[in-house]
Amino acid sequence: MKTDKKLGIWMDNAHAHLIEFEANPAEAEVVTSASTHQEKVESLNKSEYLMHNKEQHQQAAYYKSLGNIMLDYDEVLLFGPTNAKTELFNILRADHHFDAIKIEIKDADKMTDNQEHAFVKDYFAMKN
Repeated sequence: MKTDKKLGIWMDNAHAHLIEFEANPAEAEVVTSASTHQEKVESLNKSEYLMHNKEQHQQAAYYKSLGNIMLDYDEVLLFGPTNAKTELFNILRADHHFDAIKIEIKDADKMTDNQEHAFVKDYFAMKN
């Protein structure tokens, strides 16, 4: 019998905390967007268009890195306080590489590491 690999991802536009369900001990990996406030300020001084273009490329690279990680899982929960989870979900749904992965999104506030782990554990435990 195959055991499904499950992953919870708390994310906003700059950071993603990856929490594997039933990992012992449960450790979160952090993925960070390349876009920083300092880069935004420097780019804004040059040109608003350049800043926006650079920001879009960095966001796309951030989402692509998360998508590459998600390919190793059967079920993924995207949760967090911003629209980033919905943006990522929409991008992945348009890519047929993710058709076999069950992806769900849930709204959640800013959380501590322990709260994130509990959220993922509770979510997947209720589905079993």
